[in-house]
Amino acid sequence: MMWLLVLLFFFVVWAVGTYWYLFGKPSPFSLDSLRPPGPREFDQKKRDKVIKQGFNLDKVPENLDVIVIGSGIGGLTVGATLAKAGKKVLVLEQHDQAGGCCHTYIEKGFEFDVGLHYIGQVHENSLLRIAFDQISEGQLEFQELEQHFDTIQIGMGEEKREYTMLSGKTLMKTHLMRQFPHDTEAIEAFFKIMKISAKKTHYLATLKLLPQWASLFILKSGIGHLVTSVFRLTGTCATEYADTLTSNKDLQLIFAYLFYGVPPKDSSLLINALLVHHYKRGAYYPKGGASEIAFHIIRTIQKYGGNCLVRAPVTQIMIDDMGAACGVKVKKGVEEVEVRAPVVVSNCGIFNTLQTLLPPEIQDKPAVQDRLKTMKHGRGSFLVFSGFDGTTEELGLTSTNFWLYKNNDMDQSMEDFFALSKEEAPDNIPMMFITMPSAKDPESKIRHPGKSCMTILTMVNYEWFEEWKDTTVRKRGNEYHNYKMRFAKNLFDWACTLFPLIKDKLVLQEVATPLTNTHYLGAQRGSMYSAEHNLERFQAETVARNRCNTPIKNLYLSGQDVFSCGIAGALHGGLLCASAVLDHIVYIDLLLIKKGLKRKKAKEQAQLARLLKAQ
Repeated sequence: MMWLLVLLFFFVVWAVGTYWYLFGKPSPFSLDSLRPPGPREFDQKKRDKVIKQGFNLDKVPENLDVIVIGSGIGGLTVGATLAKAGKKVLVLEQHDQAGGCCHTYIEKGFEFDVGLHYIGQVHENSLLRIAFDQISEGQLEFQELEQHFDTIQIGMGEEKREYTMLSGKTLMKTHLMRQFPHDTEAIEAFFKIMKISAKKTHYLATLKLLPQWASLFILKSGIGHLVTSVFRLTGTCATEYADTLTSNKDLQLIFAYLFYGVPPKDSSLLINALLVHHYKRGAYYPKGGASEIAFHIIRTIQKYGGNCLVRAPVTQIMIDDMGAACGVKVKKGVEEVEVRAPVVVSNCGIFNTLQTLLPPEIQDKPAVQDRLKTMKHGRGSFLVFSGFDGTTEELGLTSTNFWLYKNNDMDQSMEDFFALSKEEAPDNIPMMFITMPSAKDPESKIRHPGKSCMTILTMVNYEWFEEWKDTTVRKRGNEYHNYKMRFAKNLFDWACTLFPLIKDKLVLQEVATPLTNTHYLGAQRGSMYSAEHNLERFQAETVARNRCNTPIKNLYLSGQDVFSCGIAGALHGGLLCASAVLDHIVYIDLLLIKKGLKRKKAKEQAQLARLLKAQ
């Protein structure tokens, strides 16, 4: 009897403790904080006061709780979430404009997006949309793009084949089946993987939220694999799985066409499936442009007593005598100034954080080195920004994106390309992505009348540009300029085969190499997707070990290196980081809001049905 009472006592303690951990702490999120979107702010000077506020010590809030290094979407998400939880937050950005890959830049009347080209899963009452609503307090609006959101071209000249991707809960699959009538079973199987990936990805997040020992026990004991297949799928090679489905190389490419620098043979089936699923319910673009994201989230941080300051390059994360992060050093002119806070969050990538910003004696610690071994450097990005004199209608531009591949063997073509010498590379580019931001944002015509723009992106080796790494931006010399323009010309000429009217209307062209991305975005080796998203990184045990906590007490990681790449991946990195800092799973708060909104909508629909019936 005594043993039963002891067991009952421990069960009650466990149950109460679990309930308190999950629900006992105040939520940073609430529907009460939302307000109807205000009028768009078109005055650039007023916008600059928010997204271009320069660093000065007198602008640093007193009694800081958290310093966030980097103002990409991961940093802004964790900053806004912690601010709404009552923390005094300071976000520091080394560039002269906040936003990271969400920022836009204006040159001679043209506005270019840098990293956000389209986004999915922001339909009504989706978890991602609710998160955006909470961190912007309802101020972000999204424009749904055309249902035909992507075109994939494979091959060149007379051998060119074109496939289209349509959004729609069932239409995406049926439309793909119409284009591949002999491979319907393969498509059906891949879409089942997409469904599992989308519904069960939260198990991967759970691995990062549970204590590491518990996550590893679940995986090593086999319990996790009994519960769900997602732990196996995340470590499954995309090419090997596609080979079991079909021998049609065009279809295999489409299963992995959303390229992020890693060929299918080195990438995770689950991640590739998630990327396709991401646009199943529609592709969207922020109304007012990508910079609206930073503009509104920063205002949330400021509302709760925090701030976001630019031209604030962090040179070192300070570590106290107890081995804990206690602040940062910021370069101000020729001097370094110290800014202290009991918690430091780094959103500038795992390599920048652990290899560059930590004091040398801390970098050398075995735990830090072990953590670094779980990641590899990502591929560099190369972008061509082109401005045209003419409207999108006059030039035949569209909100649809274009993915162009010279052949359907992505594994081999990427391997061959990345093995090329520096001199051979510009004339042998195997793929590119084309996006036209001026055709996506309906307000672009108001902000920049009579002008259109296009961004072209491909992936390159950092080593091809490395010899100029110690030169100054915009002053790298004629040899560098001529070399990067060889890439740009080949990419632009390829784009002109799709849009012939743009060639004679080109009035501005700027090129961003990996060195450009390092300078403006702080991207290590010019990789906009941060650390490489290879298969090894997504093995379940590596997922469990790669968490927001670091070997340094009170130092946390946020952004793309925590979970996955892209705007949505980085945002989830921010939410996971906020959960770690607060020791409270903020996803539960978001899910409760989602459930409440679902009930509210069901009630409204029921009332409407009764009214219609009464009529």
